[in-house]
Amino acid sequence: MSNFFSKAEVTSSGRPVLLHNEVECHLLSAVDLEPEDHRHFSLLKSGLLILTTHRLIWLPSSSASTPTSASAIPLAAISHIFSSKKSLKSVFHSPRIRFQVLVSSDGRVFDPSSGSGSSSGSGSRSVVVTAVIRGKGDCDGFLVKFWDSWRARAWETTKISSSGSGSASGSGAATGIGGGLYSSDGSVRMVGVAGILRKEQEMWESTDKSLQDAFQDLNALMSKAKEMVMLAEKMRQKLLSGTSSQTSGTNDEDMGSKEEMQDWLLSVGIISPVTKESAGALYHQQLSRQLADFVRIPLERAGGMINLIDAYCLFNRARGTELISPDDMLQACSLWEKFDVPVMLRKFDSGVMVIQNKSHSDEEVFARIKSLVTKPEALRTGISPTDAAMTLGIAPAMAKEHLLTAESKGLLCRDISPDGFRFYINLFPEIDPCNMYFVKDYGICSTWIKAVSTTGLGIGERSSTFR
Repeated sequence: MSNFFSKAEVTSSGRPVLLHNEVECHLLSAVDLEPEDHRHFSLLKSGLLILTTHRLIWLPSSSASTPTSASAIPLAAISHIFSSKKSLKSVFHSPRIRFQVLVSSDGRVFDPSSGSGSSSGSGSRSVVVTAVIRGKGDCDGFLVKFWDSWRARAWETTKISSSGSGSASGSGAATGIGGGLYSSDGSVRMVGVAGILRKEQEMWESTDKSLQDAFQDLNALMSKAKEMVMLAEKMRQKLLSGTSSQTSGTNDEDMGSKEEMQDWLLSVGIISPVTKESAGALYHQQLSRQLADFVRIPLERAGGMINLIDAYCLFNRARGTELISPDDMLQACSLWEKFDVPVMLRKFDSGVMVIQNKSHSDEEVFARIKSLVTKPEALRTGISPTDAAMTLGIAPAMAKEHLLTAESKGLLCRDISPDGFRFYINLFPEIDPCNMYFVKDYGICSTWIKAVSTTGLGIGERSSTFR
């Protein structure tokens, strides 16, 4: 059988990788895709069907017995959608959605983005594909949004905007070369550095106007949200390209400001957040997978572990107006145990909950903590959670949890004073119970004695460290 459907890319958590300006619209579970010609085209059984503004994406079930890759049907390849007919026969079988797909001469679904075949070529033909919904879902609602997305033809808008920007830049360059000192409206053309500064000023004024219009009221913000995300992405790409090309000519302060701007732009928003309206009964499952993809970058910056509250704030800020409740966040995190995702939810003995990578190793953290507390200064005065946070590159609250965990493992001893917690290396494992007064001339205990002896502390003061 030939590979009839186009391939779709998925993330490490099983979420589809969306195209530029592509947004999810509706989801259905346990869906079969059956082309009418079963002899030449393969069938897709019991998967998740996702409708977007650009494609129909079919994802295989995680419990499927045979491995199947994710597939997609571009909406541009669909030539007709059949209306659903209510009959007595339809009451006794699973709901069906039938649509007609253009097929290229090589036996694959016509894909305008890859240029496979031609929608109107002599070698193309059409095949009817039936989507059989065997799970529980709003089939009628899916069909309505299917019609709306197909008629909206959002993929054409994306193509026109991208090609329009390219042609505009090309025509502008041509006019600048042969147009002399006057522009098309008769005004004097600014050239050189002054022209560049004026163009940048006009661009920022236009951006400022867009931001002011967007924040007039909530409705304007909702309508401008997608435009703002696209604008932020363009600005981020421009900063990235500028940083790579001008690294040698910038100082540390400029680099720091650019990195802060990039971090701010990255947190502007998720273009297609999972919502209860689009996902339906699969809301928490898809939210869990999207959250697993989202926390990947924050985890890398936080050293492999981030507080659940911090992740909740970052995720909600990125979702914009589609906010989620703490219960939804907690339920989404708890579902990671059932999915093959690279992150997990962890709860410390103190009750603090964090998100961490599955590759995160406590032994590696303990080794770094041990190297810190065995330094001469730390042997004398101990370390605080702030000291550990600077060494581990994490927040002080997370560093405190690591220190308490290391204490529970017998690696550290804790001293509580009005100044807060101080942690010291645990010397008790090196003391021989049968000969407690015997002082070894090797090991950590000997190193501690030498470090404390360099200070002016008395024996009683030194021993009070471990009381």
